[in-house]
Amino acid sequence: MGAMRFGGSCFQKDVLSLVYLCESLNLRKVADYWMGVIDINQWQRRRFSDKIIAELFNTVTDKKIAVFGFAFKKNTGDTRDSSAIHIISHLLEERARISVYDPKVTETQMRWELAQRCPEETVTKLVTVHDDPYAAAEGAHAIVVVTEWDEFKTLDYERIYKTMQHPASIFDGRLILDQRQLRSYGFRTFA
Repeated sequence: MGAMRFGGSCFQKDVLSLVYLCESLNLRKVADYWMGVIDINQWQRRRFSDKIIAELFNTVTDKKIAVFGFAFKKNTGDTRDSSAIHIISHLLEERARISVYDPKVTETQMRWELAQRCPEETVTKLVTVHDDPYAAAEGAHAIVVVTEWDEFKTLDYERIYKTMQHPASIFDGRLILDQRQLRSYGFRTFA
């Protein structure tokens, strides 16, 4: 499946600066190459959320999906252009119920970011924010790891599996979890 690609505003801004520089120097093919990096990044986010939908039997309508992580990278509360925003927005378009946990991002920030891309009533109705990953995963059909927080590596996934809907799936968008161990608990894993 491949991991999600970069998020955050700085790297994309820097790549777009390269595009501008190349265009101003009349290096069209080089500019196109760098623009392709941006396009592939956006495509990969959409591909990841499409994979979630496909593996949950081609519908996520009214299914609870726990999203682990909202920041664009670990050890920050920065959400600018986070992959979580794009993935959650797509899942909300498909009427999934989203349950989010991030150790640093506030509920206010999450809701504000999502309301920039989705109707506020959809965010209010379909998004729940938790201060505990176990609560976020309880009753979920799937877990989606979006940010590579270290704590996600050490959660008790056997305990989590027992509280989820079955078949339970994990989509590890950051390639940080032990897939074999997760499968031994009964998870369907995608990384």
